[in-house]
Amino acid sequence: MSSALTAARPLTVGPHLVDPPVVLAPMAGITNVAFRRLCREHGAGLYVSEMITTRALVERNQKTMNLITFSPDEQPRSIQLYGVDPDIVGRAVEMVVQENLADHVDLNFGCPVPKVTRRGGGSALPFRRKLFAKIVERAVRATRGTDVPVTVKLRIGIDENHVTFRDAGRAAEDAGVAAVALHGRTAAQFYGGRANWEPIAELAATLQVPVLGNGDIWEADDAVRMVAETGCAGVVVGRGCLGRPWLFADLAAAFAGRPERVRPRLGEVAVTMRRHAELLAEWMGEDRGLPDFRKHVAWYLKGYPVGSTLRREMGMVSSLAELDDLLARLDPAAPFPAAEVGEPRGRTTGARRVVLPEGWLDDPDALTTPTDAELDVSGG
Repeated sequence: MSSALTAARPLTVGPHLVDPPVVLAPMAGITNVAFRRLCREHGAGLYVSEMITTRALVERNQKTMNLITFSPDEQPRSIQLYGVDPDIVGRAVEMVVQENLADHVDLNFGCPVPKVTRRGGGSALPFRRKLFAKIVERAVRATRGTDVPVTVKLRIGIDENHVTFRDAGRAAEDAGVAAVALHGRTAAQFYGGRANWEPIAELAATLQVPVLGNGDIWEADDAVRMVAETGCAGVVVGRGCLGRPWLFADLAAAFAGRPERVRPRLGEVAVTMRRHAELLAEWMGEDRGLPDFRKHVAWYLKGYPVGSTLRREMGMVSSLAELDDLLARLDPAAPFPAAEVGEPRGRTTGARRVVLPEGWLDDPDALTTPTDAELDVSGG
């Protein structure tokens, strides 16, 4: 455990100093402005928006424009873009720069969900290595002369027979990205099993730009161990913070070499839940914010002694007043459930066949994309 008490170096992404070297992974329907603010209130880092579709951005889709929202004090403003057409991606990044929509652009080449991969996007796209390189080059060119860095998020590959991270990492570096993040799973693994950190170590030893590691960071000590074992420059945290925004306080302590960890009693969890719901209501209005909050309830209460009736009622909450009444029924002295330490959170869907466009694997040098490849709606 000695590595947990060794202070880590800050992470540099373009002109931005990220200290501690922690990045919040974009999660559809989760990492909106309210959740990002809640997490930032617990600890510093780089907090990335929900995935924004480049076509929807260029066409100024109203839902997408609403998703591009940042708190006045949110710095740097980080946006993740998804696209499969080099020209549309380039136009979207130009729009971000020219209209000052964000201070950092991350490109999604890691998403494994069928609605994305069946169009050749996300974790399917790096197999088309020339197309991948062209997209990244176009995005970086759109930021030339500015202080807006471009980064990319990858998976190991489509499956164990179609490993893409090596070529994609080198191509991204050659294109001029500021950092590369690698999730230690293939698309076929989805979110199941254990993440493989060895490719993260390999990429970190190969590239000159910072490499960030992602996968199975459930506790702060997992993050410190990943850095120690792989040599990566920082970590990307996703499902581990669901219902636990205080994980970012733990990460700050761990990377500063301090031993303290947040283990809240149920009363403290109730305060955090109320703050989360309040921020959602502030952003979306109570009529939409409280229904959006419902998905977080089970994550917050996981492992605590809360009866099924109260859990069910909280999962149907529709107003802050109603939430206050329900939170008052919790036992504030109930201790943190020690059995939950290190346990997976969020979806744990295991191996599945990756849905790809017809003929996608026939030619890795092809530049063509499906005619319906560009999604027109962002987020979840």
